[in-house]
Amino acid sequence: MALIKKPVTGMKDILPEEMKIREYLMSVIRDTYAGYGFSSIETPCVEHIENLLSKQGGDNEKLIFKIMKRGDKLDLGGAKEENDLADSGLRYDLTLPLARYYSNNSASLPSPFKALQIGSVWRADRPQKGRFRQFTQCDIDILGEAGNIAEIELILATTQALSRICPGKRFEVRVNDRRILKGMADWAGFAEEDVPAALIILDKMDKIGIGGVKAELKEYGFSEESAEKYTALLGELGSDAAAVERLPEQTGGCVAQEVSENLCEIMRTVDACRSSGFGLVFDPTLVRGMGYYTGTIFEVSMEGFSGSVAGGGRYDRMIGKFTGSDTPACGFSIGFERIITILSDSGFRVPEEAEKTAFLYEKNIGAERLKEILEEAERLRAQSGHKVLVAKMNKNKKFQKEQLAAEGYGEFREFYREALKQ
Repeated sequence: MALIKKPVTGMKDILPEEMKIREYLMSVIRDTYAGYGFSSIETPCVEHIENLLSKQGGDNEKLIFKIMKRGDKLDLGGAKEENDLADSGLRYDLTLPLARYYSNNSASLPSPFKALQIGSVWRADRPQKGRFRQFTQCDIDILGEAGNIAEIELILATTQALSRICPGKRFEVRVNDRRILKGMADWAGFAEEDVPAALIILDKMDKIGIGGVKAELKEYGFSEESAEKYTALLGELGSDAAAVERLPEQTGGCVAQEVSENLCEIMRTVDACRSSGFGLVFDPTLVRGMGYYTGTIFEVSMEGFSGSVAGGGRYDRMIGKFTGSDTPACGFSIGFERIITILSDSGFRVPEEAEKTAFLYEKNIGAERLKEILEEAERLRAQSGHKVLVAKMNKNKKFQKEQLAAEGYGEFREFYREALKQ
């Protein structure tokens, strides 16, 4: 029986043209983040199943690719449920592994620690355009910094990276705070235990609108008074720092003055310091589904794509799950695959920094002649920084050159057994 040629559903082979774009984007992202003092790290793709199922990842915990126990540890007969068969799994994001990494290595790291991670993650999700079961995330995190400087630098660095890798694309950063969401829900009369359900409905605002949110709140069983009060407040709020500033008074103190002032400071400082052009707005409907967020949250939306292309927030209690002592932490992640989709759809080409020349040699050329060709290619690479491809000449030389031209080769030199023809 023939083996299967196609990759597993939700995963893909990456052809050279896309790989060139991916490597270029990664180099620009790394260069940008290095300019802000972030250090590259790497964590294993496999994590302990106890960590992955620690109720930190929200719905992503339902999408884990679990790895079965091996050897004597695998007891098929004695297993009562699926989790009895697994002791590890593929990471579903880079944040949980980073928290474990920091907990294990903090004695050897500076404080605060500014980490950069670019790597693959896996989720058993339903594939669609721009969403795969294996995909790359680009994360920056600041660990050990409780002040607003963490959020400000993360937003400035991420927007600078997006401006460089998506030139000409308009994008907008939306910010909120989980404590603001909680305070607004308290003010509207939702019971403590009902707030998570109310926020899940609020998170649908971009799909069903404010009327749909009000209707769903009532359908869920919340009182009409709370639903009306909550959605009326959402409709009244503005999107600038002044709107955040008014929240403590509007909510009768349910949104704390300190929380309001923190978000105002972040917005106004980013607005004053930014070197690239983007929108910055307060979005009271921004929720973000990850269970580990404790404070500020943010997302980036970009023209030409319906979902967010980057997101993150503060998660001050995750490291404490490992160490027993909470450590301030905040991160921002670029949705790398979504950026690839946006750029591919717009016909993006990698800027060529060096000239590219193709040396095409005739079939059955002698070993001595081939050595001379390779020596000449090496001299050209060393002297001028040229990119030189040495390849056997195809029968259909015209088509071969067309393919190479599409890859950026602008000069061709042909080598034959008898003499050099150019």
